[in-house]
Amino acid sequence: MKNIQKIIFTAIWLPFFSIAVNAQEKELIPLVNVPAGSFYMGGTGIGENFDEAPVHKVIISHPFRIGKTEITNAQYKEFCPEHKTLRGKNGLSKADDEAVIFVSYNDAMAFCKWLSKKEGKTYRLPTEAEWEYACRAGSCYSFSMGDGLPAVYLKDQRIVRDYQSVSLKVGQTPANAFGIYDMHGNVEEWCNDWYGPYPSEVQTDPVGQSRGEFRVTRGGSHSTPETFLRSSNRMAMISEDKHALTGFRIVQAEYPASKPLTNIETALNSEHVSQVKAVWKKQDKEPLFMAPIPFVVKPDCSSKTPFYQHNHQPAITWCDNGDLLAIWFSAEHENGREMVVLASRLRAGAKEWDQASPFFKVPDRNMTGSALMNDGNGTLYHINGVEAAGDWQNLMMIQRISRDNGKTWTFARIIEPEHVKRHQVIAGTIKTKEGWFVQLCDAGPGGKDSTAVHISKDGGQTWTDTGGTIAGIHAGVVQLKDGRLMAFGRNNNVADSTGRMRMPMSISSDMGKTWTYSASEFPPIEGQQRLVLRRLNEGPLLLISFTDHPLRTAPSERGLIFKDKNGKEFRGYGMYAAISFDEGKTWPVKKLLTDGASRYLNGGAWTQFFEMDATHAEPRGYLAATQTPDNVIHLVSSRLHYRFNLSWLLKNGSSSL
Repeated sequence: MKNIQKIIFTAIWLPFFSIAVNAQEKELIPLVNVPAGSFYMGGTGIGENFDEAPVHKVIISHPFRIGKTEITNAQYKEFCPEHKTLRGKNGLSKADDEAVIFVSYNDAMAFCKWLSKKEGKTYRLPTEAEWEYACRAGSCYSFSMGDGLPAVYLKDQRIVRDYQSVSLKVGQTPANAFGIYDMHGNVEEWCNDWYGPYPSEVQTDPVGQSRGEFRVTRGGSHSTPETFLRSSNRMAMISEDKHALTGFRIVQAEYPASKPLTNIETALNSEHVSQVKAVWKKQDKEPLFMAPIPFVVKPDCSSKTPFYQHNHQPAITWCDNGDLLAIWFSAEHENGREMVVLASRLRAGAKEWDQASPFFKVPDRNMTGSALMNDGNGTLYHINGVEAAGDWQNLMMIQRISRDNGKTWTFARIIEPEHVKRHQVIAGTIKTKEGWFVQLCDAGPGGKDSTAVHISKDGGQTWTDTGGTIAGIHAGVVQLKDGRLMAFGRNNNVADSTGRMRMPMSISSDMGKTWTYSASEFPPIEGQQRLVLRRLNEGPLLLISFTDHPLRTAPSERGLIFKDKNGKEFRGYGMYAAISFDEGKTWPVKKLLTDGASRYLNGGAWTQFFEMDATHAEPRGYLAATQTPDNVIHLVSSRLHYRFNLSWLLKNGSSSL
């Protein structure tokens, strides 16, 4: 009898159990229950991790469900089948069970909206606080399991230039105490919050800032140093950005009812900016050369400005109110994620530059390469490179605009979205006679990778890489009167008729698509040096470069012959200016950039201390220049600001190369 009952029970109920099991197996997104509770959010805030402070108590008042793993390719395919074309890009994330990458914040939000409609529940991205709470799972250590990551979690955790083909398969490392996988590494994860500073007070269900420029990402990824995988580490991205390091996981819960923060911070360079248009008085009759002054001015500690030991790669422009605005990067290491773009302002009539203050920073991204330009119609343009991580190879390009003398700027708009080579921005953006913008970028991270050319024919709305390359990196470009482009660069040197290696001159007759190369009359420059090439308001062309490299040039080849104010020849060393009146065919005027006074100066960055006198000018540095409507030439090196005019250059300015 018992056997008959067992058979009947099995026949009736087993199919229902099978249906339930199959339904569970087919659950699109496996979720984990996270209980309500509290924790201390943030970290020490030391150095590059300043944004992790202050540590503050956070109460998570309601339980929520969070993805057991990051969203996989298979799960994302249900929403967006065409994303399959991106699988394997950069040699990563090919399989169904690997974390999806190359998704923007907007893509992740669209997935949540689709899933919510499909299942009749609210699916969303985690808040930053929910993410850290779920990651820590009760731990106060740097990582949920202790002070460091066991080897099983490590996936090429270093600064990576070319990605290695590592597996992004989810759920392969031990889960944390809440049963959640891959919170440290694998791929970064989008959070719902706008990025902004932490409050110090206790917060209940915080949702971040009311507005912002970047969305928070958390957790770190493959191809990233281990420190960026810590529970408290904060990162962020522009919402439209997507690359090989970032994916997402979801939360199933209603949105917190908390009010967002409204903390709006302003930087010194954007405070008290006059909107009165300057009246420029020409200063081109009498020779003018002013003693160099620092434009990189260390901020007070109380300002909380992230200021590091290496300040480099400047750009400069004039503002319609008479101010000068200079920007540069500040970093501990040139391939570091801490790198930030700082700015200083020389206000009209002031004798000293303001202290350095924040200008632009995508959190935990390398920011190599900046440019500034005044279009002559009241608009300033800022163009910058943004890395996916560290180093300076895989950059995208962003653009910002100001119409109030740099007081406010539009949010960053991505103008070249791919994180690839040919996007390392060089100072010296120009506007052609057609009204087109020309932006040069290093074509690669190496010293001999040449220079790429980007063109905008619609005032910066859209940009195109011409595909052509200028000889040499860190190039400067001008448009000749016949419409051709002429450029000079560093390295990729060309031998002249005598066999001497010379700085390469590049000429393009098709607006940068193709170039011809020849030897110029100028000596080549080396590492730690960058030239300036521009057209002066008065018409002639101006080149500013270096006679040699003090450490890399053979002693017998160092220096050039110049003439002093009495016409007597002397051998000079360091930074000089050259003038051409015939569109670059000849450069009859060359002058060492010193007034002869003896000074002991700090050139900053790679230059450091040097002696300036009658025969020695600054020996190296990265140069950028602008010319104000009063015809004063403003040149910045890695730390110093020089002011002179064409009249001074023409006064006894000649040399023999």
